[in-house]
Amino acid sequence: MAVQVRVAVIGSGFGGLGAAVRLRREGVTDFVVLERAGAVGGTWRDNTYPGCACDVPSHLYSFSFAPNPGWPRNFSGQPHIRAYLENIADTYGLRPHVRFNSEVLSARWDAGELRWELETASGTYLADVVVSAAGPLADPKLPDVPGLSSFPGPVFHSSRWDHDVQLRGKRVAVVGTGASAIQIVPSIQPEVERLTLFQRTPPWVLPRADRRITAPERWLHSRVPATRALRRGLLWGIRELQTGAFTKKPDRLGFVEAMARAHLRRGVPDPELRARLLPDYRIGCKRILLSNDYYPALTRPNVDVVTSALAEVRGSALVAADGTTAEADVLVFGTGFRVTDMPIGHRVTGAEGRTLAETWKDGMAALRGASASGFPNLLFVIGPNTALGNSSMILIIESQLNYLVDFLRQLDVLGGRAALDARPSAVNAWNRMLQRRMERTVWNTGGCDSWYLDAEGRNTTVWPGTTSEFRRVTRRVDLQEYQLLRKARIPVEKTGAVR
Repeated sequence: MAVQVRVAVIGSGFGGLGAAVRLRREGVTDFVVLERAGAVGGTWRDNTYPGCACDVPSHLYSFSFAPNPGWPRNFSGQPHIRAYLENIADTYGLRPHVRFNSEVLSARWDAGELRWELETASGTYLADVVVSAAGPLADPKLPDVPGLSSFPGPVFHSSRWDHDVQLRGKRVAVVGTGASAIQIVPSIQPEVERLTLFQRTPPWVLPRADRRITAPERWLHSRVPATRALRRGLLWGIRELQTGAFTKKPDRLGFVEAMARAHLRRGVPDPELRARLLPDYRIGCKRILLSNDYYPALTRPNVDVVTSALAEVRGSALVAADGTTAEADVLVFGTGFRVTDMPIGHRVTGAEGRTLAETWKDGMAALRGASASGFPNLLFVIGPNTALGNSSMILIIESQLNYLVDFLRQLDVLGGRAALDARPSAVNAWNRMLQRRMERTVWNTGGCDSWYLDAEGRNTTVWPGTTSEFRRVTRRVDLQEYQLLRKARIPVEKTGAVR
């Protein structure tokens, strides 16, 4: 038998748990959080690779309504962030609402009843409103490499790390040079016999200003909350001031690039290797990475850097596009996630009988990053064009939660069985504005091919503005941007009976 709820939230990472907290604070208790795994945490549950940590300062990478004065480091590691999310679930009484091992297999809009029908691995749910907080960093992206099935050893993605595989004394190949890879490489380099890094594109890397947060600091943040708020405010303000260089005047990033070049010179004395590690695109075009030990690790005698993509696998031999061959016992892919082609898009069917993936075949687009036309009462947390290139995604998430809460309030005011569907004209106008502003950003003009861009080269991922601006434009739901749907009344047939 189907379970009827007012709101169904998909995912229990930062977005899903944040939505659950806001719902409870709004007085909405008739909701479920549908989680495909057996624990909360989202990407911070899934990513357990060696060295896994955040590249956003801890006091900014947390909810404003749930500060943590006890962060142990400037940049927290995966175990501490996951523990923070587990604590959120406990502190705010969310666990009774979470349905574990309940992967959403399909979600279909019932136009007659004005509600969503969700088939999950644990049963069927009927929901008036669905909040998709599945997240863009949920499903790993693996390249289609010829011969991969012939590799005799363990093969896994960084977000699905196989801890049963012992790396000590093994020949390990790492494919990719993104945020995960630059943490993995220095973490495993000391124990492996040989480490081969396949680098298609070198990243820009800056020093990581990490240190242990002292006990007196933690005590002060706990006893004097204003100091904690000040620290967070400073971290936020600095990044707000930086935004213009990314979104309007990329030439201003020259000083940052000079810092990165100096960091490379200090970390890699060998000029030949240094030349192979120097990017040929403008800094900021891809996400700027932070590490103090990545470059030194690449200079070690047991490390080889192949400056070409992995093109073919011939048994234990890995062949690069430039013909370089390396032998390996273990193959690790640090090749990112399906960001512009999220698998959940194939499972959600809207009012016109089309899936979200079909609707977005020419590029993802959602009004204010939250609503896609033709999908009534479906809201996204971390939707299209909401990602950031230089600040904390928690700020974006909280803004989208403001929008979610106001969306529910509007439905309450409208009363009865009602639904709101984003008008195509509103979605198109919003998307045109975004793409117009995107034209001058470093992500579109910097000369790189990044995960921010879809297969057609459109930037459907990043928000081209400050977090304060995003908060302003998502503070309220504008009903003029939506079409109001009402449940059709079935006329009562007149029988002529005497009453």
